[in-house]
Amino acid sequence: MKNYALFLWIALLMLGISGTIGAREVASFNDGWEFKKGPFSKEALQAVQKWNSDWQEVSIPHTWNADDMQKQASAFYEGVGYYRKKFTFPENMEGKRIFLRFEGVGSYAEVYINGYLAGTHKGAYSAFACEISSQVKFGKENEIIVKADNSSRPDVIPTNHILFGVYGGIYRPVWLVVTETCSIIANDCASPGVYITQKNVSKKSAEVTVKVKVDNATLAPVPLELENAIYDRNGKLVKKHSQNFELTPQGVQNYSSHFRLNNPHLWQGREDPYLYKVVSRLMQNGRVIDEVIQPLGIRKYEIVAGKGFFLNGKKYPMLGVTRHQDWWGLGSALTNKEHDFDLEQIMDIGATTVRFAHYQQSDYIYSRCDTLGLVIWAEIPFVNRVSGQEWDNAHQQMRELIRQSFNHPSIYVWGIHNEVYHPHGYTAALTQSIHDLCKLEDPDRYTVAVNGYGHADHPVNQNADIQGMNRYFGWYERKIQDIKPWIEKMEKEYPWQRLMLTEYGADANIEHQTEILGDALNWTSPFYPETFQTKTHEYQWSIIAQHPYIIASYLWNMFDFAVPTSKRGSVDARNMKGMMTFDRRIKKDSYFWYKANWSKEPVLYLTQRRNAVREKKETSITVYSNIGTPKVYLNGKELTGVRKGYTDVHYIFDKVVLDDGKNILKASLLHQGKEYTDEIEWNYNGECNREADFLEHKKEHGSW
Repeated sequence: MKNYALFLWIALLMLGISGTIGAREVASFNDGWEFKKGPFSKEALQAVQKWNSDWQEVSIPHTWNADDMQKQASAFYEGVGYYRKKFTFPENMEGKRIFLRFEGVGSYAEVYINGYLAGTHKGAYSAFACEISSQVKFGKENEIIVKADNSSRPDVIPTNHILFGVYGGIYRPVWLVVTETCSIIANDCASPGVYITQKNVSKKSAEVTVKVKVDNATLAPVPLELENAIYDRNGKLVKKHSQNFELTPQGVQNYSSHFRLNNPHLWQGREDPYLYKVVSRLMQNGRVIDEVIQPLGIRKYEIVAGKGFFLNGKKYPMLGVTRHQDWWGLGSALTNKEHDFDLEQIMDIGATTVRFAHYQQSDYIYSRCDTLGLVIWAEIPFVNRVSGQEWDNAHQQMRELIRQSFNHPSIYVWGIHNEVYHPHGYTAALTQSIHDLCKLEDPDRYTVAVNGYGHADHPVNQNADIQGMNRYFGWYERKIQDIKPWIEKMEKEYPWQRLMLTEYGADANIEHQTEILGDALNWTSPFYPETFQTKTHEYQWSIIAQHPYIIASYLWNMFDFAVPTSKRGSVDARNMKGMMTFDRRIKKDSYFWYKANWSKEPVLYLTQRRNAVREKKETSITVYSNIGTPKVYLNGKELTGVRKGYTDVHYIFDKVVLDDGKNILKASLLHQGKEYTDEIEWNYNGECNREADFLEHKKEHGSW
């Protein structure tokens, strides 16, 4: 992590600020909150005794669905919750501008200060800022009330809880932001107020423009100076530009600085995620009255149909995973610790790109991707269904996503919709309109829309720069092997299309194991064997890897996650397509398949360790190794007859005969002077070696 030394300042970039600089003050506002579930009628709210009882002390981030949205299908609380905080604003803040910045409230929010409505927001996943200056009583206790409501609404995307649950509450951090009356804008869709663009990027030069939005809350013009400076990783000044102007109080004003950098150090993904920083300072009479710091990763993205993804003119492997943010027992109320853990696993598996689905995620995690070199996809939660009433909100959430995330070099594409079909005309029109909004807000990035049907001429397709397709061969449709003719057909019929395989895979309940597998599994059955997921990924990744026509592929999903409206694979409220379990404790076999294929770290791994009760006496043993041909021993005896499987890391030993009872399998390999080993235990019961008996046997022995 070459840029980790810069992380102290990047950690606050989510706020668009640099900490306490000059007159801008930023403080955590997460402690001292109380919570109670609603709803309350107007009469109940006026009944002081009832209103003041039964409050629970909580610390933000907080959600009221951490338990019920994960354990029993369709049995979660969907409705109103209230948060209350008492706070005394010091008298020296009087005359300044005061904002509360919420990083995420699920999903409709109303903010009250001393009984006055200070702001509202529709959407669970984007940040918003409320100015409360005129409602604050300085030097006295103030009451802050936040009403949160995660009820499904036809005018707020997502309009339901079907694909994933919208956790209720103030589930991301809250910040108190205090500025001078003249400042870099703090409430432009809760963005940093600074927008960095780059043109004509090469190893020889790059053109960088820094646009700053400034605001005057007084009633008269104010003479100011704006300085924009670029610093390298070591804090050395690269270039600086200053300009003087008279800032009028009539609306937000835009001022830009243009730079030409010679021989820039390029941001080259995981290989070299080099970051400059841009510091924008607003000064009055030589004194800094505001300052915002933003990252600058100088890079050029290009996608060529049929050929691939190029970063700074160099073909870049798009080895992709998807990530839902929720954790078992925590819901979406995460700290940076959980975000960092998830990113560690994504880096460990060897991924180079991440689709953060299906909504805007924490700005902290986008900032970390900047420093780690992950190329990422950010999207809004326009998914699954339309109501006909979400048009304005879909545009609002995309505008917020773009403005809040504009300066992250890791983001290459804005995701518009996922599997939204009917009515075709409305969905196509809304997708096209959001695409146009993206190009107005940010003409230099791509857009993408995702379809679950496997043909380019579906009525809602071709309204974004990139066409994504979700295909679950062998799970929701046809057979595992049908991915190959599908790709070949697309290559032949639509060679002009920028196509990405944006979801693929199969569910895996680690309690379900069998070695008796076909080429398709009915996902409506209660049996979701991990071994079928493994088989799916082994074959399908091998085909994807052979076809550069698939510009990027994103396996679904990195982690199991909550689906609160359904029961699947004998488990309530769970999607189990993850490479890791919901609690992040167990890495499934598929995790090691991708790590062996993608990562540069040594991998030696015996599969089917949880499929320990075997149905067949004569069986096969599979090993993943990216460090050479492994030696495998069964009960101390070395096996022969190894063959290669679907890729160079895939080794299979066929016609292995197990002993009755316990069998010890051991793989070993000497690599660069170090011995790598892996060992598992299988048990074979001679009485259950008939395939017709295996289901009954699995139930009896607790492996069902």
